[in-house]
Amino acid sequence: MKTIENKTVAEVVAENIKTAHVFKKHGIDFCCGGGITIEKACEKKQLDYQMLKNELLQVNEAPKAYNYNSWKLDFLIDHIINVHHAYVEESIPLILQYSNKVAKVHGHHYTEVVEINKLFTEVANELAAHLKKEEIILFPYIKKLLKYKNEDLELTKPPFETVNNPIKMMEEEHETAGNIFKKIAKLTNNYTPPEGACNTFKALYAKLDEFEQDLHQHIHLENNILHPKAKELEQSFS
Repeated sequence: MKTIENKTVAEVVAENIKTAHVFKKHGIDFCCGGGITIEKACEKKQLDYQMLKNELLQVNEAPKAYNYNSWKLDFLIDHIINVHHAYVEESIPLILQYSNKVAKVHGHHYTEVVEINKLFTEVANELAAHLKKEEIILFPYIKKLLKYKNEDLELTKPPFETVNNPIKMMEEEHETAGNIFKKIAKLTNNYTPPEGACNTFKALYAKLDEFEQDLHQHIHLENNILHPKAKELEQSFS
């Protein structure tokens, strides 16, 4: 059994989602960049490894949140669609309303909100297409793999040859969305509205912060749990 010293950031978060808050607090990427050891992540961020390790161990002593790692893949897929995809689809129109209004009213004084509006519009369009690709292509194929494995049926090659191909595309798109949000976080001063900001301005920054946190968890469930297990499942047919 691996000790915390030998685990990657992604593995620690896969075991207990609550550790994500510790990594986020210290600016450590647990989604796209989660494949490195905690020690390496500390080196990159010039953090005290022992201090971070102690914080993580304290989280592990607390009661765990959902153990996503133990869920069956079809249940995990339904959770991703019903919780995270639904959240994205509900939140995008609201954030765009806030963002358009703030850019229009305050853009002359706070020029960064014009860029934030542009960046969020870009990521919103990309995510809308991304979710559809997952729901129409990748997720049904993973469910098919599961069904065929359970019923001991012979698997024929999909049009995309192997699950690795759509996964690679989805993970590249995750990285693009993550990078756009890094820019948004920087422009918003980590979602801190300027002094005297109106309520719409404050609501925009609060909602962007919430959206990014949901996106991090969403990407983590796919990159670090669903995708590796789907690859393993497909390989079990050969």
